[in-house]
Amino acid sequence: MKTVDMFTQLGSVIASVMFVWAMFKQYCPYQLQNYFEKHSKRFFTFVYPFIQITFNEFTGDRFMRSEAYSAIENYLGSSSSMQAKRLKADVVKNSTQSLVLSMDDFEEVTDEFQGVKLRWASGKHISKTPSFSFYPATDERMYYTLTFHKRHRNLILGTYLSHVLKEGDAIKVKNRQRKLYTNSGSYWRHVVFEHPASFETIAMEDDKKKEIMDDLITFSQAEEFYAGIGRAWKRGYLLYGPPGTGKSTMIAAMANLLKYDIYDLELTSVKDNTELRKLLIETSSRSIIVIEDIDCSLDLTGQRKKKKEEQGRGDEKDPKLKLPKEETDSKQSQVTLSGLLNFIDGLWSACKGERLVVFTTNFLEKLDPALIRKGRMDKHIELSYCSFEAFKVLAKNYLRIETHHLYAKIQELLGETKMTPAEVAEHLMPKTLPGDSKVCLEGLIAGLEKAKEDARLKAQEEAREKGSSPEEKAKEKGSSPEENAKDQGKENGFCENGNTEMNCKEKE
Repeated sequence: MKTVDMFTQLGSVIASVMFVWAMFKQYCPYQLQNYFEKHSKRFFTFVYPFIQITFNEFTGDRFMRSEAYSAIENYLGSSSSMQAKRLKADVVKNSTQSLVLSMDDFEEVTDEFQGVKLRWASGKHISKTPSFSFYPATDERMYYTLTFHKRHRNLILGTYLSHVLKEGDAIKVKNRQRKLYTNSGSYWRHVVFEHPASFETIAMEDDKKKEIMDDLITFSQAEEFYAGIGRAWKRGYLLYGPPGTGKSTMIAAMANLLKYDIYDLELTSVKDNTELRKLLIETSSRSIIVIEDIDCSLDLTGQRKKKKEEQGRGDEKDPKLKLPKEETDSKQSQVTLSGLLNFIDGLWSACKGERLVVFTTNFLEKLDPALIRKGRMDKHIELSYCSFEAFKVLAKNYLRIETHHLYAKIQELLGETKMTPAEVAEHLMPKTLPGDSKVCLEGLIAGLEKAKEDARLKAQEEAREKGSSPEEKAKEKGSSPEENAKDQGKENGFCENGNTEMNCKEKE
């Protein structure tokens, strides 16, 4: 038989098999197809001598990233850089900036352990189900597949996989770069965290600074203690004070001290409580979950119910306003106070350990007491106006000086007026190179004196408004004292003849 005839016959056989298979898939009952597929796979295992293990990126319904997947990804980094033809690269910014490589999708590399050869392959599942959402995102599920001969089952399932996980975790610690996350819908996006803040440079009294540092370090080393008392290994911090007092800088210093990642949660972009819970589950251990300006993020105070009742009464009066309101509410976040409380210390909050939850606010009195009670926000830290001790830290940071003959005048002015550390730092910022410390300190003194004078004038104006006579009030309004008195009486519920408003109406 000629070679051409042989290939022609082979092609005909392949085409016939494909046609029969297509007819089988098209017209064969579904139950029969499942029965055939199950038994064909069982038969195939007797012939095929290799075993396959799949490690998916996420466990469950995309709730949590698999630690085994992360360890395998780190472990295969060195092998893939030498063997794979398509690679993914990322820069790790630690003490020595380095490039980390990993194999791209649908690549394959080999590994050898105690004389046994294995194959690792990367893959990706892409969901074909269309989704309609305000926060669209592609549903891609990555995975690794390990293939080895069945006679090495005990070695691979025991010693080898333990070796891979241990080495992968060691590489992760070595290449660890801390990240700053923010939420986009129900998913986290991140950048490398490079904030230089530290407790040494924070403008704060030394005693208070040491107290916070001791509290943080004690928490980070208290895993066995929390397990012994039956509590989740987490702690809440509430940072409150006027704007410009260093709340965000404090969070960065906390992260740098403990080497934690930061998850900056924007509540207004979270659709509902379910999405909030999903974001919580996808956070990692050794992290800080931050909600800045919690009083402004959502209407989570005790006034929520009152506002909704007032809006409801307004809608009943004007039915035309009801439809636009419903449409607007459907696009806004539906996160509730109850959902946020469960996020902080509910059952789902214990899914990961060694985690801090930090709230910041400029107005402590606006927050619901249930949100900031002990047990949820365990430690309350007030960051107030700049003291003289805090000023000396700033002067050392900005001007590289520890004492000056103008310090006495600055200490006196700081005791008489209020100025935030951010404002003090702006005055100490050198305006020329090289900076002149005397010019900067004199500028700070001038700023403090101006702030003191502004505060005095404001206090006088407030006192004048509270203690002004009826003649002065009438003069301001442009009316006579008699007319002003009548107006005041009407405001208090009296009519012109001195009777109550109800009696006047009865006479009418």
